[in-house]
Amino acid sequence: GNEIVCYESPRPTAGIHRFVFVLFRQSVRQTIYAPGWRQNFNTKDFSALYNLGDPVAAMFFNCQRESGCE
Repeated sequence: GNEIVCYESPRPTAGIHRFVFVLFRQSVRQTIYAPGWRQNFNTKDFSALYNLGDPVAAMFFNCQRESGCE
């Protein structure tokens, strides 16, 4: 496949942050455009926009900034 948006590592400022990776299988070849803004990204709306259907896999993790980090 083609990379649409490059990976950005987590950079939490405070508190625990949840990250989710969702994999979809495209039924047809199509151009998918990178979202203009990543905060509050809505996976369900994105899937509906491109007719992606249900996810085939997902992975999540939590991270938290260590106190005293600069």
